[in-house]
Order: sequence, then C-alpha cells, then structure tokens
Amino acid sequence: MPSIAQVEDQLADVGLGSRIAQVEPMTTARALRGPFDYRLPESLQGDVGIGSMLVVPFGRRQVLGVVVGLADSSDVAEEKLLAPLRALELGVPRDLVALAEWIAAEYCSTISRALGLVLPPGAARRLSGRKRRAVARPQHAPVGARSPCAPELTREQQAALEPVTDALRERRTEQRLLHGVTGSGKTEIYLRAADAALEQGRGAIVLVPEIALTPQIVGRFVERFGETVAVLHSRLTPGQRYAEWRRLREGEARVCVGPRSAVFAPISDLGLIVVDEEHDGSYKHEGDPRYDARDVAAERAERAGAVLLLGSATPRPESVERLPASVLGKRVDGRPLPPVHVLDMRGETQGLHPLTAQALTDVRTARGKAIVLLNRRGWSNFLSCRSCGRVWSCPDCDVALVLHRAGGYLACHHCGHRETVPARCCECSSTAVARHGAGTERLQHDLAHVLDDGSFPVFRLDADAVGEDDSVGAILRRFEAAACGVLIGTQMVAKGHDFPDVSLGVVLDADATLRFPDFRAEERTFALIAQLAGRAGRGGEGRVLVQTIAPEARAITYAARHDSDGFIVGELERRRALSYPPFSHLIRIVLSAVESPPALAAAREVRAQLSSSLVPSAASMLGPAALFRLRGRERHVLVVKATERRSAVQAVGAAVAEVAGSRAHAGVSFSVDVDPQ
Repeated sequence: MPSIAQVEDQLADVGLGSRIAQVEPMTTARALRGPFDYRLPESLQGDVGIGSMLVVPFGRRQVLGVVVGLADSSDVAEEKLLAPLRALELGVPRDLVALAEWIAAEYCSTISRALGLVLPPGAARRLSGRKRRAVARPQHAPVGARSPCAPELTREQQAALEPVTDALRERRTEQRLLHGVTGSGKTEIYLRAADAALEQGRGAIVLVPEIALTPQIVGRFVERFGETVAVLHSRLTPGQRYAEWRRLREGEARVCVGPRSAVFAPISDLGLIVVDEEHDGSYKHEGDPRYDARDVAAERAERAGAVLLLGSATPRPESVERLPASVLGKRVDGRPLPPVHVLDMRGETQGLHPLTAQALTDVRTARGKAIVLLNRRGWSNFLSCRSCGRVWSCPDCDVALVLHRAGGYLACHHCGHRETVPARCCECSSTAVARHGAGTERLQHDLAHVLDDGSFPVFRLDADAVGEDDSVGAILRRFEAAACGVLIGTQMVAKGHDFPDVSLGVVLDADATLRFPDFRAEERTFALIAQLAGRAGRGGEGRVLVQTIAPEARAITYAARHDSDGFIVGELERRRALSYPPFSHLIRIVLSAVESPPALAAAREVRAQLSSSLVPSAASMLGPAALFRLRGRERHVLVVKATERRSAVQAVGAAVAEVAGSRAHAGVSFSVDVDPQ
C-alpha cells in the first residue's frame, strides 16, 4: 500500500495547537508532486507530531501517512481540507524522517521512496488497525570462534580502541577506519566500543555486509550483551522483524546488528555505528533510492554526534584516502598470515591444478578442513548446440542461461527465468548439446566424487544452496561441527568466517573479476583473494592456493604478498590519473522501456538538459549508450563524472524530474545511481 509523508522540513513546528499537517503520497511515480495538506481534528492534535503515522483518505483510497511537520495555515481552502481517519502507534523517529529527506536529495529520489526505508517493518499492513500477535524472538546460534568473555587486548588493539572511546566519552563526532589484517581482532574492538557506548546510556548499530555474516556476528554480540541486542534482516518473519524493531524503538534493545537496512534502526541517542567489512559492495542498495549504507551511516553519525567505525582487512581506496586510520598489522594469536602460492593455469586442461588436487588430498589424509572459492553458481555457464551453434539464452534478458543440473533447469541469474534442460536443439533437432564451464554445483559434485570417502563431507555455500537449506547459518554450523571436510562456494565463503581448524584456502579462476568492464575490477579481485586467504591458518599452519591465467596481474601479486598498503597506493595513483573516485563522483542514469526508441529519446533529452546545467570544467558526460536488455526492457545509460558532488546531483535530479514529468516519456522508467558500485 502507498504511504504518505510530508516533503518540506522548513515549516514552523507550532506545537500541539497546530491544525494543518502537510503530507505527500508515497508512490513510485516521479511525476506526482506534493505536499498535500490535511486538517488535524482536535482529537488527534495532542497525539500527532513529526514522525507520527496516520491513516488518511487519498483519492478513493485510505493510505498510510507519516507526519514530518505541522503548520498553522494552508494554501488550500479550509472547507476543502480532509482530516486523517486515525493515528497509529509508534511512528517513525523524528531524526529518521529528516534522514529520509537527506537520502531523497542525495540520491536523486523522492521523499516518498526514501521514507519507505525508515518505516516500521510491515507498516502498510497496519491500515486495518488490527494488533499484531506476539511472536517468539529469533534465536541466534553462534557460529565460528567465540569469545563470551572479553579477552585481553593487544597493544595494537588498545591503540586502535583509544580514539574511539575518547570520542564516545567526549560525545564528539568521529569517523575512523580500522584497517586490520584478517584475524587481528577487529570484532573485539567493535564489542569494546559498543560496551563503551552502552555505559554512557547510548545505543549502537553494527552493520555487516550480508545475512551470511549475521549469524556469526550476532552470536558474538548476544554472548557479550544478552537481551539488549536486536537483529534486523530480511530472513526474519514479518512478525519477528516488527517485534525487533519495536524493542529498539521502545529502548528495550540498545544494540542493533544486521545488514544494510539496519542503518535505519530506530535507536535513540545513538553513540556508535560500526560498518564491518566496509569494502563489501552489498552495502549499496539496488532499489530506488540507491543509497550507500556507508554514506548514510556517516550522515547519521554526524547528525547524532556519534562515532563511525569502518573496519576491513581490504578497505576501499575511498576510505583510505578520506579517513584517519588505525592499523592492526598482526593476528591476535601472533601467527603469521598464511603463505599464498599463485598457480599458473595457462596450458592446464583440468579445472584443478595438480598442486591443488594434491593439497586437497593431503587435507583429507590429515582429516583437516579446507575452503574453496569459485565465484560462479550452477553446474555449467551455458549450453550450446554443437551442430548449429545455438546458445540457450533468457527470453527477457540478453544473457545466457546457466545450467543447474540438480534441479533439472536452466536459469537466468538476472530475472529468475527458468526452463527445463533441453534433450535436443529446438532449431536443428540435434541431440549434441554441449555444456561449457563449471560452477559451484559441478565443483561440489566433482570434489565429492574424488574426496568424500564417507567421512570427508563436501559442503556448498551459495545462493542456490541457501535456498535449499534456507539458512546460511545452518550450512556454516554443519561445516563447523564436522570433524573434517571442504566448504566450497561463491564469495560468501570469504566473508569473515572464523574457523580455527581451516588449514587450506583455494581460489579458482581468480582473474575472472578482472575481466569485468569496471574501474573497481582490480580492487574487487584483490579483496576477494585477500579475504579468502584470511580464512586459512587461524588456529595453526595454513596455506592458500590461487589458480589464475593472469599470474602477473597487479591485484593478484599484491594479494599473494598480503600487501594491502602497496596495492592501495598504486590504485589511488591510477585513479588520480584517470579522475575516478575518490577524486571524482560518478552518477549513472539508466532509462528503460519496452522498446529501445522511447528509452533512447528520453536519454537524449536528459543529456540535453544536463548540457545546459552542468559546468563543463567541473563535469563531463558519456552516452547515451545501449545496455543489454534486462527483464524485458531495453536500456540506455548516461554517466556523469563530476568533481563537485552536490551541484552535479542537483543538476541530475532536476533534469530527470523534468523529463520524467513529460507525458512524451510516460512509458520510460528512470533510474539514478549516485556513486554506483
């Protein structure tokens, strides 16, 4: 259901005597503009303030609304003003309403869409007025190495924690980068910082990249802080999410742990925001508004007078350039980082290098554990007909379908289209259907065939396996509980898991991400290898094998040396020379329609608008250029590169609003992505 929110934040707040609330329909249409005024009856004036949620009439519907301001007059005649029907309990905190306004402006979106981010879970379901049933709190079984009691800090940890606790004690806004190698004790610093915030009666938010990390991090915080910890993530039931949100809203819980959306947790007197694995691209929201949770966290910390702590073993060049850093250069147990051996796959005909196959056999013989990363799902990358050359592709996207043999289907990993595996070619009737490439499903099958002797299991962790088991934590707990075995999977296996008995890490096809047409390709390749390397040797001897056809690639050689500083220095030099972030800002505008001409026409008009508003010396444009078809829609893209973010964002927002409001482009969808990842 649509909801309503007020747009303007400059209206005078005249207290309980106010009788006009300005509201705006929350709709996906960019062309619909508010605000809309409503008359507050005396029965509601004592209960309604900024952030209150109301049920109001809008056209022929009853919709949910959020009050963001009160006024004592309106441009609309009093007899034409409608009144809200009723107020709902526990509205949106006032500071989150203001944050939503900032997000709408910062990411070229609408206030309606931005407010959708901060509403209580399932807010639209409350229109009926029915009360929610009590639900059982989610249980968080711990995964990985645990520390229920606070261990003694190393000197490096103490030095890294001190500026954080000083800022908390002085109630001073501070933004810091915690650059620590894998196993250096970053989580313990997060725990100590949260404890310092709680001692002052303030709250804390701890962000993790994805739900794959949440079971482990939540488990550690629950062990340390008990019932004062709440979790917010999409895998909870709607009732559980609302119950956790309510505990935070009412102050029963003071620490929130969760992925990206937890940055909007309704915590009052916020003292600390932690962003763990801050390099991870999943902090960027894919829907409109396309916010970056790291930037939102920085803005929220600034407004709350809180401390922002971003931690990673492989931080983004942007963070290194902009933030003061505390460095943890050693693992807490004093063990060295595992040696990394780069294996040249040029000329090899098998998927596994002989040394990799031998290393996995040695792990089985020793009854140890290994983690193998292959950042590609499914059984085979694509199918083709050997007779006529036909490739099975998605009917709605310009991409090949991936074979998932266990399920007996071909799937598009963009739109979700599925079809059965063909027995013969539908064009030439040939039965010679070839399978190309290998993904995690096939790798699991092949390794199980070679290694699993009945007591050496092979586990798989990827999006498909999670769908089958419905729990990342369940897969990780089975791997942890096993006496020995191999965990294979996509990048999910490299995301901060702490298993002391893993002695071998393997990265297959390590150069795959280098082939992406993205200026961050080298950064991502370096981070992926370095993060996977950090999973090995935490409780003893360990080693890492990296298979690649580009053994001399800069990202791979630096990762093999565990040289994050050297890689970042070179990466910043390259970006400075090319004027890429952090030395500029990119804004990506995608226009889509069922047919290509309308999308292209809208893109050209947006470019024409920007040509007259952007300062040539401070901004440049590329495009429009065609993108591959996605979900049945043709797409064209414009990219703005600007040295000054605010003016460029305002110019793009105005241009998109102007073109989107034209009836000539009624069938075109507009998507704006500020600083795309």
